[in-house]
Amino acid sequence: MIALFSLTLLVFASSLHVEAQDSGSRIKVYANRGDNITLPCRLEGLSSLFGNRIKWTKLEDDSTETDVFISMGLHQRSYGNFQNRVYMLEMDDNDATLVVTNLDLNDYGTYKCEIINGMNDKTVEVDLELQGEDSLSFTGVVFPYSPRLGRYNLNFQDAEAACLEQDAVVASFEQLYEEWRNGMDWCNAGWLNDGTVQYPITKPREPCGGARTSAGLRTYGRQDKSNKRYDVFCFTASLKGRFYYLIQPKRLNFDEAVDACKRDGAEIAKVGHIYAAWKLLGYDRCDAGWLADGSVRYPISRPRNNCSPTEAAVRFVGFPDKKQKLYGVYCYKPQP
Repeated sequence: MIALFSLTLLVFASSLHVEAQDSGSRIKVYANRGDNITLPCRLEGLSSLFGNRIKWTKLEDDSTETDVFISMGLHQRSYGNFQNRVYMLEMDDNDATLVVTNLDLNDYGTYKCEIINGMNDKTVEVDLELQGEDSLSFTGVVFPYSPRLGRYNLNFQDAEAACLEQDAVVASFEQLYEEWRNGMDWCNAGWLNDGTVQYPITKPREPCGGARTSAGLRTYGRQDKSNKRYDVFCFTASLKGRFYYLIQPKRLNFDEAVDACKRDGAEIAKVGHIYAAWKLLGYDRCDAGWLADGSVRYPISRPRNNCSPTEAAVRFVGFPDKKQKLYGVYCYKPQP
């Protein structure tokens, strides 16, 4: 017999802006990258006569489960990327709360706590989400993304991978809505993390849903995650390092750009890095530079002639031939 049960919320963090919300039997925990957080789970109502077997798993989008942590009396074990990063809080005999340390983007998602006690089982699901989603503080930036292949080439799984490769996650409706309220206008439809496809319009016009329609988020509704292809809206919440334009005596091709950052003790920056630096730090530079995905962009926070005359934006030059020696490079040094 499987039953959902209420939880006492516990939140542990090494930094600020960590929140937990209880929605009946389902818990949402919000945190930033690098945080240490707790995924709450308690055992009230279960007899200790037979002992408890506690299993934490992460629910993947393809309906599979990835083992995270198992506790059987004195035997405890963590798995995969969670090894040496997770442990039981065990504040008392009923506490099955899991602590996850040094969060990275791959950690976000839904977790299941399963307690097996003789003939009685209990489960609960906990959603671990990037700070900003459904919360009052929107400390991040949403950016549209399409690959070198061009627009509308990503199914949902490809979209998730594309955002992760750019130091981001697939954005939520709430995050895109907040960006729309702040003026985001983008005519290409993109995936959101709930499997819907939408796009934000602040200036209604014929190619983007019609000139006579009202401004807002246009939606195609929920789409087939495997067979339908669109762009994606990504969300990145913080910059855990230094983003900068590397001054060089000459223009570089892509391979030279990668090597130049390495020689400077850094890595070539990702699209998520340039958007986070632009939005969160006000980074402004009128030099077009290579990024890790092979694109060339530059961030403008102070609109001016010959750079971005009408609006603050991360300007997209394109995906040029990687052999062209026409651009500089943006680098990123992670915090040690």
